[in-house]
Amino acid sequence: MLRQKSIIILGGIILLTLIVLSLMTQFFVDWLWFDALGYLAVFQKTYLAKIGLFLVATLLSFAFLFLNGFLVHRFTTPRHQIRQVFTDPTELRTIPDLVQYLGSRLPWIWIIAGITFVLGLFIGIGEIRNWEVFLQYLYQVPAGKVDPLFGKDLSFYLFSYPAYLALKNWLFTLLILTILLSGGLYWLKGEITFAERVSLSSNLPLIHLSSLVGGVFLVKAWAYILDRYSLLYSERSVVFGASYTDVTLVLPVLSFLTGLAILTALLLFATAYFRTYKLPLVAIALLLGSVVLLRSLLPTFYQQYWVKPNELTRERPYIQRNIAMTQEGYNLTQITTAPFTAAGDLTADILRQNAPTIDNIRLWDGEPMRDTYRQLQSIRLYYEFKDVDVDRYYIDGKYQQVMLAVRELNQSLLPPDAQTWINQRFKFTHGIGLTMTPVNLKNDEGLPIFYIKDIPPVATYPELEVSEPRIYFGEEDSSYVVVKGAITEFDYPKGKENVYTTYQGTGGVPIGSLFSRLLFAWHLKDINLLITGNIVADSRILLYRNLQERIRRVAPFLLLDRNPYPVLYQGKIFWIQDAYTTSSYLPYSTRLEGRRFNYIRNAVKIVVDAYNGSLHFYIADPTDPIIQTYQAIFPTLFRPLAEMPAELRAHIRYPEDLFQIQAQMYRLFHMTDPEVFYNKEDLWEFPKENFGGELITMRPYYIIMRLPGEEKEEFILLLPMVPRNRDNMIAWLAGRSDAPHYGRLIVYEFPKERLVFGPSQIEARIDQNTEISQQLSLWNQMGSRVIRGNLLVIPIDDAILYVEALYLRAEQGHLPELKRVIVSYGERVVMRDTLQGALDTLFGPAKAPAVATYPGPDREEAPQINRTAQQALEHYNRAMESLKEGDWARFGAELEAMRAILQELAASGLSQP
Repeated sequence: MLRQKSIIILGGIILLTLIVLSLMTQFFVDWLWFDALGYLAVFQKTYLAKIGLFLVATLLSFAFLFLNGFLVHRFTTPRHQIRQVFTDPTELRTIPDLVQYLGSRLPWIWIIAGITFVLGLFIGIGEIRNWEVFLQYLYQVPAGKVDPLFGKDLSFYLFSYPAYLALKNWLFTLLILTILLSGGLYWLKGEITFAERVSLSSNLPLIHLSSLVGGVFLVKAWAYILDRYSLLYSERSVVFGASYTDVTLVLPVLSFLTGLAILTALLLFATAYFRTYKLPLVAIALLLGSVVLLRSLLPTFYQQYWVKPNELTRERPYIQRNIAMTQEGYNLTQITTAPFTAAGDLTADILRQNAPTIDNIRLWDGEPMRDTYRQLQSIRLYYEFKDVDVDRYYIDGKYQQVMLAVRELNQSLLPPDAQTWINQRFKFTHGIGLTMTPVNLKNDEGLPIFYIKDIPPVATYPELEVSEPRIYFGEEDSSYVVVKGAITEFDYPKGKENVYTTYQGTGGVPIGSLFSRLLFAWHLKDINLLITGNIVADSRILLYRNLQERIRRVAPFLLLDRNPYPVLYQGKIFWIQDAYTTSSYLPYSTRLEGRRFNYIRNAVKIVVDAYNGSLHFYIADPTDPIIQTYQAIFPTLFRPLAEMPAELRAHIRYPEDLFQIQAQMYRLFHMTDPEVFYNKEDLWEFPKENFGGELITMRPYYIIMRLPGEEKEEFILLLPMVPRNRDNMIAWLAGRSDAPHYGRLIVYEFPKERLVFGPSQIEARIDQNTEISQQLSLWNQMGSRVIRGNLLVIPIDDAILYVEALYLRAEQGHLPELKRVIVSYGERVVMRDTLQGALDTLFGPAKAPAVATYPGPDREEAPQINRTAQQALEHYNRAMESLKEGDWARFGAELEAMRAILQELAASGLSQP
């Protein structure tokens, strides 16, 4: 028996020791990691908030629970007569026997202390999750705007109201547990017995438990007061927020229930003096009945039979509030609207005037381009392109839209016999380089032209030179690695040989000391870190190498955009991550379906160094009260956007996730007239398009274009809109990315009396075109798969141009080739080898070609002869078009022009024609 007890005690000590060690190692690892990043103050503030909240909740809970348990123990004694002395617990047969045994053998005060401490501990652990709510409450910054019902500053709802809800829930939990604990102790002591009915041996349980239940009803009264504010998130009516029923009926009912709950609590407290529980029971029954009747049944009846027959009239002011606050919540108030008649007549001269727009029409889509990158630029099986992003750069003096992807290393793609511990932790530590291609160019094989390619990266233009191509931190779900070890790292393959390197950066945490090795071996559950001989004094361990995981560890309160994107800056690769502040507590603001929040701001831009892993947080929206509050909490974490290097700041863009959320809400909330809103008369939808043979919802896309009324082209995010249940276009939404207009949204609306073809209608016209459908059928019959790219709607001046690329891929292959470009304008749809060829067919010869081919991607002189080759090829294409149309005069002129250009090219000595 003694041996069994000793084993149990020893096991408990070992378990407790392991838990303490795990917590301590986690603490020290986080301390070292945050310190290496330069954000130790952030860790300290966060940790102290969690510990402080845990200790306060635990100690207060324990004190209250123990005080009540102690009172029960102090003023009661076991009521059972001891008939015999039990020496063996196995002899216990009945509940009274158990009570006698517990009352005579166990130290009650220690049992009570143990139980209440464990309960307090669990309550404290549960409250740790509210550390952000606690800090927001303490450091809240006024929003400067008030809600339309109670007139309170919006900061009350963003910061104070969630804290009050958390406090209310804690009080409820504490009181309920105290009632259960006290009642259980009274039962064990024999003060409460259960036979045919509940009987009390004295008035003490009645007085004590009644007081506790009275406390519950006092908290319930406070809950009814808070429920007044919860009406601002009601979904009872056609609007989100307090409706006619809520304001005229439920609000007074809540005031009545608050008073009734207070009265019930007072009657329960008075039980200590009157020593009767009949009157409090009547009050409790009255309260419960009122809740069922007045809080549930009556509002439903009132809404159905009084409000709905005249719903629009009664709900009009509340609909107006819902519209205004939803626009505030999603920052739709900053949207400006402008007319777009689509009555313009495009000509070759107009296209020439908009050459930067034409030259940047994206012919390559993300999926085909990623497949192409993987086939042509992965170089080795263990390299992977996680995503293809779109950005803009000044290249050769021109503002150009490009597609780029980072070549990351995926250790899971190593051959199985190469996935050793040394390889995974010391040898294969990083990816290398990136690829970059213009969005509108292809070679004569239908493959992209590379501005940056190969390993190590080779750049076509000096401004794109990559001096530090190594990727230690990126989008891959990478595990930890150790750098600056005794063995060199694999850098990149070079023919049959490999090139090796040693990390020269400042990232990571030092792991050279014995203490650090013990610490990380325990934390990572990897004994090899302790026994390996490859760790030296200068060695560093790189943790949390996935950039989004890395950011979340520092700022878990930020919602991250799904798509971080790489930027080439001063020869190094950086990541830019958009981050949002959100809240679920903005009054009257409708929640987007599938989302928990009803307030969002793109408040932060985060820059991550792909080599060192450093993080820099820049405030992009200083007017946001949430980010102002977090800045007050963590003053060393955030910087003004103006402190971001200008070259990096030139690459920030309107984030796609936010744009899509705002567009989704604007579909409905562009209607500001309550009657129009109520009837959903002008509801918009996202258009459909045919992509890859499937009908999908069109997604926003980036494009370089000149907005109506502006003097120069800019990088924007664009999405067309169509009316509900119709296919014609009704508007297009543009998000601006370039300074000084960054972050602004513009909606261009088409006249409702004018038909403007929508994307699905253009897709239908493409399907109905005999020449195109015959060619597609022929390709499909030849064992190739035709991939239809994204349809781009491109506003030019006051007209709309539609462009769609066609890719050809072998049935069993994975290398798509850009073979045709379809262009539609007005009533015409044409398909040609190049965009310029299609434009020439529609509008006549253009001076400046947009898409060209040159002899091949590997010719060193290709960039130099590119412009001349473009001109020659386009003359050839126009000559072929003239031949088909029987225009012999133009045919001869185009051939003569092409011959002259080729002679000039040959005479230059750069290349033989």
